[in-house]
Amino acid sequence: MNFDLDQEHLDLADAARDFLSASASPAAARAMLDDGAGVRPGRAELVKSGFATITIPDRAGGGGGGLLDLAVVAEQAGRLLAGRSLVTFARAAVLLGGDDTRLAAIAGGELAVAVVDDDGPVLDAVGADTFLALRDGALVCGPGVVTARDPIDPTRGLGDVTLGATTELVPDATDRWRRGERVGRTILAAEGLGAASRVLEIGVEYAIERRAFGRAIGSYQAVKHLLVDTYVEVEQLRSLVWWAAWAADNAPDELPIASAAAKAAAATTLEHAAETVIQVHGGIGFTWEHDAHLYWRRAKVDRFVLGDDVSAYDEVARLAVAR
Repeated sequence: MNFDLDQEHLDLADAARDFLSASASPAAARAMLDDGAGVRPGRAELVKSGFATITIPDRAGGGGGGLLDLAVVAEQAGRLLAGRSLVTFARAAVLLGGDDTRLAAIAGGELAVAVVDDDGPVLDAVGADTFLALRDGALVCGPGVVTARDPIDPTRGLGDVTLGATTELVPDATDRWRRGERVGRTILAAEGLGAASRVLEIGVEYAIERRAFGRAIGSYQAVKHLLVDTYVEVEQLRSLVWWAAWAADNAPDELPIASAAAKAAAATTLEHAAETVIQVHGGIGFTWEHDAHLYWRRAKVDRFVLGDDVSAYDEVARLAVAR
């Protein structure tokens, strides 16, 4: 059985990379930290491109695609530290399923949505005008007041949200909310995969070019082991991400354990990859001016989005035992 992406998905990845690289980059993320520049490519451009709304049904103006399609795009977004997060679009498509009016407003750019979780700051809260939340088992929707957080990773648009008057959309939405979380975890892991892959490439490139005592530092065993161990983690994460995305589209009973495993692995893999590359770069890597620190910042934020890695690993264990 072939577990790799097919040519259609590879072409989609190329198209996403071409679009995203025109505006998003570590340099753009650094500009946000240094002078408060806007998020690149930003919510409006992501919607206009059609990539962000892939999982919204075509009858509502979206792409009508599956989660695997969106995960392919999310990997490319992670490589470039692009914002806004595709996690928010993925969760909104699930939570508003059947509400073609609101989905069409998202696909048309008239509605800027964020999803409120009660265990931390809200992803993409900054710039959102409408918020989805779970209250007493019901899915509600309404405006809110956002208090922006000091940015560790400014591309994530984190903020604390105080909801205003809300409208109940779905009275018994617990199962829908859980699926939205699992879909969100999968896309978050795909973004983490892209970021970890790219930061590892930066480390390998430097290990080949940098010479010490007449040899490339990549020829020294200690450096090789650091990079190879990270490579193994990245490839293991890749398998988990594609499994979770495939399960969302084809095997919903597998999505709970697959998404939890992908979330847990992404949290630890991206952080380890960033720290490894900082170490490989030595004195340069330990300065804030090097791009490796931007990926480290992303790792520190994403580790706690939609639950931390510890709770995700615990969920994997409980689901595995229950099987």
